[in-house]
Amino acid sequence: MLEQVDALQQALSRLQRTAGVQVAFGGMVGERRHIRMSQLRGTRTNALHGIAVTAGAGLGGKVLALARPAAVGDYATATDITHEYDRPVLAESLRSVLAVPVVVDSVVRAVIYGAIREPLAFGDRVLLAAMRVSGELATELAVRDEVSRRLALAERAGATPGRSPGQEDLREANAELRAIAQEVDAPELRERLLTVCARLSGEVRRDPAPPVRLSPRELDVLAWVGLGCGNAEIARRLGLLPETVKSYLRGAMRKLGTHNRHETVVAARRLGLMP
Repeated sequence: MLEQVDALQQALSRLQRTAGVQVAFGGMVGERRHIRMSQLRGTRTNALHGIAVTAGAGLGGKVLALARPAAVGDYATATDITHEYDRPVLAESLRSVLAVPVVVDSVVRAVIYGAIREPLAFGDRVLLAAMRVSGELATELAVRDEVSRRLALAERAGATPGRSPGQEDLREANAELRAIAQEVDAPELRERLLTVCARLSGEVRRDPAPPVRLSPRELDVLAWVGLGCGNAEIARRLGLLPETVKSYLRGAMRKLGTHNRHETVVAARRLGLMP
């Protein structure tokens, strides 16, 4: 949950910066379909903090119910929303307000708002910027969900009586996470995913730093080779050409002094470069 809040904070910062709004705020959607206002940027009071917006109520509730963006040029006089939240909104002197849903797998997971203190209609640039930030946050939440799911599977596999530490599950999780990391645009999240991969490798071996260094892409390729995938399948999973996969594999073999795929994977595992 704390990681979701952190992602929301970063999204609101981007919204404020790219859309040029004076105030950005929002919250995650809870079990009862409430938006709990937890993150505020640019506010002068705490009037909005902690409010639970219900589906269908106010601007955000409308967005939550319809799962699509909406905006009003003057919140106080808008006729297409209900007005349960006028007091906290007007306490911040907010006039023009937009709200955008953050949708993951057809479910609204959060709603982000941008606002200014003048009654002006938002232009397309502002709306597009808000939708772009919403899409980035949705992608980040989806990635975090997958990371959590994979780690939970690996932990359960390791805890299963009668099994070894679940190495095949760890290896599969490592390969999947490395593939996801290459699809993430946010550098900070990509680094965190690669750190998790390093932790998975560390579960197998905790020796001092190995003398050989493989590039991230060489490790990506070897992770899938270790799961028995051929070059064509690896290329599809990593969005590469088969010849490019061969090039990375040759590079890894040269660095490790090996002669075939199997030897290369074994050598990389022996050095603790991969689980």
